[in-house]
Amino acid sequence: MLTNSLSIVSECCPTTAPTHSRAENELKILVIEDEPKAAEYLRQGLSESGYAVEVALDGTDGLHEAATGDYDLVILDVMLPGIDGFAVLSALRTSKQIPVLMLTARGKMDDKIRGFDLGADDYLVKPFQFPELLARVRVLLKRGQSSGCEQTLKVLDLEIDPVRHRAVRQGRRIELTAKEFALLTLLAQRSGQVLSRTQIASLVWDIHFDSDSNVVEVAMRRLRSKVDDPFQEKLIHTMRGVGYVLEHRAAG
Repeated sequence: MLTNSLSIVSECCPTTAPTHSRAENELKILVIEDEPKAAEYLRQGLSESGYAVEVALDGTDGLHEAATGDYDLVILDVMLPGIDGFAVLSALRTSKQIPVLMLTARGKMDDKIRGFDLGADDYLVKPFQFPELLARVRVLLKRGQSSGCEQTLKVLDLEIDPVRHRAVRQGRRIELTAKEFALLTLLAQRSGQVLSRTQIASLVWDIHFDSDSNVVEVAMRRLRSKVDDPFQEKLIHTMRGVGYVLEHRAAG
């Protein structure tokens, strides 16, 4: 369900699509949306905003295309025929860390938390305004491009490479979801600094969760199981009533 879709497209982008061929450096977006009118609206608006856009109309085709294609961003509906969007996201995260923007009418907090827990990078609820969607797309794409300028981060025997999206400890590769990697990178960038749940939720998920939500605790628990549990020295510490910190603490 969209709000003022035709008028929004005409206000935000040219009335006719560009006729030039796709440039090599043009960013590619995959839209997985089962409603043909909604899919065409997104394809037209994003194309006229300068992106190369492909559309998949069900979860099965969307997952195959996302897993095998070379895309810079996936815009993913939840209620899809074949495989639903949550299953698509979960399967995709086993092989790729491409940014994913969930775009769905499923707007309950439980649905948002489930999406973020599965590795979504952003979550936008229908009906939406196209300028907001476009702004979120730009942020996700810029975040992916800017990561190439960051240097490897090191804390004790943990190394994080933002460019190759890799985390290694004692020579062992740590497999992380996109959100887990973003969370670990944030903690490493601010190593020694205690971050509150509110700060983490805002900086990693770009959203303020209800105070009753345990999404940060769940994410931190999963991150610890991968970064700390297999190793003798622990790097992620809880400051009760304050927040979390990533640092090396000498024994004794």
